[in-house]
Amino acid sequence: MRQEPGKEGSRWLKQAERDFDDAQYAFAGERYSLVCFLAQQAAEKAIKAFLYLSGEERVLGHSVADLLNRASSLNSVFDVVWRARTLDLYYIPTRYPNGIPGGLPYEAFDREDGEKALMLAASVINLVKEQFTD
Repeated sequence: MRQEPGKEGSRWLKQAERDFDDAQYAFAGERYSLVCFLAQQAAEKAIKAFLYLSGEERVLGHSVADLLNRASSLNSVFDVVWRARTLDLYYIPTRYPNGIPGGLPYEAFDREDGEKALMLAASVINLVKEQFTD
């Protein structure tokens, strides 16, 4: 059964916002590798929210860069958040010991990484939220 685009998009946006809230909570606890991962997840889910809102029935993939390209092809306003594609760097290395040669994720990411990730995710979420009000 086909989902209503606005309803399905809203579900994804709500989860994106929750992931972002969790990232902020992790930031307060100085869990920067987790902050970076959750920021990537928040941006990914926000872009998927837009794609569902736009009528896509199945949105697969985890790459923020790939999803941004798809979103930009539907609405060029997404070109302004092109820097968020770097969030893909936080998808695997933030979680797995073998993602950081000779190190551990919790040691490899710092406050600056967390701040950057939060800023990028917020820019995507805010842009997507604007698309829901237009």
